[in-house]
Amino acid sequence: MPVKLAIVGVGKIARDQHLPVIAASPDFELAAAASRSTGVEGVKSFTSLAELLDACPEVEAVSLCTPPVGRAQDARLAISRGVHVLLEKPPAATLSEVDDLARRAQAAGVTLFASWHSRFAPAVPAAKAWLQGRTVRAARITWKEDVRVWHPGQEWIFAPGGMGVFDPGVNALSIVTEILPETFALRRGRLVFPSNRQAPIAAELAFEDARGAPIAAELDFLHTGDQRWDIEVETDGGRLVLSKGGSEMTVDGTAATAGAHGPHAEYAPLYAHFARLIAERRSDVDVAPFRHVADAFMIGERVEGPAFAF
Repeated sequence: MPVKLAIVGVGKIARDQHLPVIAASPDFELAAAASRSTGVEGVKSFTSLAELLDACPEVEAVSLCTPPVGRAQDARLAISRGVHVLLEKPPAATLSEVDDLARRAQAAGVTLFASWHSRFAPAVPAAKAWLQGRTVRAARITWKEDVRVWHPGQEWIFAPGGMGVFDPGVNALSIVTEILPETFALRRGRLVFPSNRQAPIAAELAFEDARGAPIAAELDFLHTGDQRWDIEVETDGGRLVLSKGGSEMTVDGTAATAGAHGPHAEYAPLYAHFARLIAERRSDVDVAPFRHVADAFMIGERVEGPAFAF
């Protein structure tokens, strides 16, 4: 029988990705929704998760798609009711919250999935396999997009905890922490904060892996024109490029095979993974991408930039 699932936070990402994938999934059945501003047609809708769980005891799992600040409170409530939890990225507002949720889920015997959707992009598994056994000499992340296109009017993204440019930038970090054969750490960073905002709108980061190979990242939330989500890796066996957020892969300029493409190419396998975790009573709570973001805020130089308005 499909797992009866509720979705909390019916915003852009929920409508663009979660709801269509859930509707097509053989593993899940959408049973209810909770949102402060809007519901989901055809299912019972509530204004809070607490109301939802009180009224819908049949709900077995929830997908939390609210902004990260405050999400841990809903996750704790769901776990306390024995409900499995999928956390949109980033998983919470702080690393401490995620650690607490992982302990609670283990004690309650429920699944907690800190999801990183970009890891499920079509070419990411092939890139990871190709890099195994090769020595990385250098890598570069170029993640440039227009916040007015992808987060129109979403003021929370520049509030404390909203992460600013790291909201998309953590997608790149989720890929490189998955595919690179060596761990890496931040050495220095430069974060540009609009004069009227509390989260960065651009960042330059310099990492170094365990063998000393440099890994540079350039993140920009004001990039117009063609959007860029690219990762380039120079190795002793050739040059690998992941483009379009991990959808396409080339090696030395030649296209390599990748998985199925489409508007839901990342979220369909993500939900399939969630279903396997539930069936096996396991959790998946990798905070490596989130830790790199925290490191950037900890040691990165803060530079003030022009004021920003949507």
